[in-house]
Amino acid sequence: MLPLLKLSSDESEHSSKQVVNELGDQFGLSQEEREQPYPGGGSGSGPVFYDRVHWALSYLKNAGLIDGTRRGFFKISGRGLDVLKGNPDTINVKFLKQFSEFNEFLNRSRLDKDEASITSIKKLQDYFTDKTPEEVLEDGYHLIRENLIRELLNNVKNSKPSFFEKLVVELLVAMGYGGSIKEAGQAIGKSGDEGIDGIIKEDLLGLDVIYLQAKKWDGTIGRPEIQKFAGALQGQRAKKGIFITTGKFSNDALEYAQNIDTKIVLIDGNQLAEHMIEHNIGVSDVKKYVIKNINSDYFEEKV
Repeated sequence: MLPLLKLSSDESEHSSKQVVNELGDQFGLSQEEREQPYPGGGSGSGPVFYDRVHWALSYLKNAGLIDGTRRGFFKISGRGLDVLKGNPDTINVKFLKQFSEFNEFLNRSRLDKDEASITSIKKLQDYFTDKTPEEVLEDGYHLIRENLIRELLNNVKNSKPSFFEKLVVELLVAMGYGGSIKEAGQAIGKSGDEGIDGIIKEDLLGLDVIYLQAKKWDGTIGRPEIQKFAGALQGQRAKKGIFITTGKFSNDALEYAQNIDTKIVLIDGNQLAEHMIEHNIGVSDVKKYVIKNINSDYFEEKV
């Protein structure tokens, strides 16, 4: 927020759209950095940098440090000039709380909440003094997702072998392999010989097949297990295999799988849980939030 306020210190009128580019130039950001989305395509309504600039404008305006002059334009206020004269090291949410107008802005969203909720919100805002609401929401989303991954993995590890087999079938079918649940289910668990747990179609027509190894494992799977699986694939003259585990793979195992001619995809416990979330296996939607932003082009006055 401080660079934005300094940029407007010339007391001229500035376009909210233009300052995004001006600040990007000031920070030496590449086009790729300016357009960087939220991690994982999460909750943010636009590129991270764009959102941060526009929230900075909103915060400064609600604190009375800048004034809106007309649609899509602003200029620094007398209060903003006074703040700059004090040479602050930074301007963040904590700094802006010295202004009553800004506190009223924060309190507007708390009017219908109980005292416990208000206390929680205050603590959250104090903790994320340098983050926009989108980034706070993004952090919360990833925290919830990480916890869900741990819970999913724990449930899978505690399940019966037959349930794990069923889970693998449903996941692979949801990912587009194996044709139908019935066909895939017939393929899994047929072999069990020489390190192969099953065979599944790669596509609906069955033009190629993939050999499977699925292990419920608490520890780390090393290179010898992958070598054994690769040997079993060679014995079947197979070119593709998937090794799924609830555990982890050692670096040696990962490196070995990458350097051999046979294509072996390794899916560890975290990746298994990620795929389950992505394809709605063992999870269900609870809440959805849609974030919208102002369309600056709509409000710009046409000359």
